[in-house]
Amino acid sequence: VQLQASGGGLVQTGGSLRLSCAASGFTLNIYAIGWFRQAPGKKREGVSFISSSGGNSYYADSVKGRFTISRDNTKNTVYLQMNNLKPEDTAVYSCAAVELSTDYATPGPGAEYEYWGQGTLVTVSS
Repeated sequence: VQLQASGGGLVQTGGSLRLSCAASGFTLNIYAIGWFRQAPGKKREGVSFISSSGGNSYYADSVKGRFTISRDNTKNTVYLQMNNLKPEDTAVYSCAAVELSTDYATPGPGAEYEYWGQGTLVTVSS
């Protein structure tokens, strides 16, 4: 039972990346998902969150308008499309899953996540 985050890499300022969070050993469609990032020397930050149905989402102000979270429950995968990347987006990105009481609720950074994926490194060069 695990989450696997992938898709990180090195990109220039203004570039794009798409991160994937794939579940194995369990069905992701009952879980709300959060994407987090942690830059060197900084605290972990909640970036974006999506309800289990995919109908509701939330973005941190720092990424609003640039990042898009989505999910394909038929593929047991959640995505984070990151456009117009900036050097300050450089961090290790991780995903986490939590089962909430409704399929339209979005979790927050303080939710008690049940599963965490290992991180994928995103580096944005200036």
